[in-house]
Amino acid sequence: MNTYEIIFYILSACTLLCGAGVIFSRNPINSILFLILTFFCISGHYILMNAQFLGVVNIVVYAGAIMVLFLFVVMLMNLNGDTEPQKSKVVQACAVLSGGAMLVVILAAFKTQTLQLTTGNLINGNSNIGLIENLGQILFRDYVLPFEISSVLFLSAMVGAIVLGKKDDNAGQALDTRS
Repeated sequence: MNTYEIIFYILSACTLLCGAGVIFSRNPINSILFLILTFFCISGHYILMNAQFLGVVNIVVYAGAIMVLFLFVVMLMNLNGDTEPQKSKVVQACAVLSGGAMLVVILAAFKTQTLQLTTGNLINGNSNIGLIENLGQILFRDYVLPFEISSVLFLSAMVGAIVLGKKDDNAGQALDTRS
């Protein structure tokens, strides 16, 4: 067993334990913190696979920005267990049935899929597949149009968020003139 395999098994165990912590934690803040640890472990897997860009983006975007957003949303919500309405038996039964159906689909996908591991290049570090230079060349050579369309989509979403979040001062004045 070499050091890459040992690191892989440690990261895998940590990922599974933190994922279980997300599911089984009763406190939503603890669940979010476990999810952040899960993202860090997954970033470690990306770095082991010589995909440094994906590892850094995973840390910055998911563990950084999105998890901070989740924390703010959870802290702003009123999560008292006393005031939360209990779900009806029909909703609970539907949740169990849909979860079981998803489990069947996942098991069927695993059964039909064959796993071929080619770890020689990845473990030895000879693969250039996940390097930023190669990713940039492919992105700007082969996928420049979808890249630009998604950037326009993100820009319009940002403008829409600003417009929706902006307080309308004229609405308050219109209410004052009617009374």
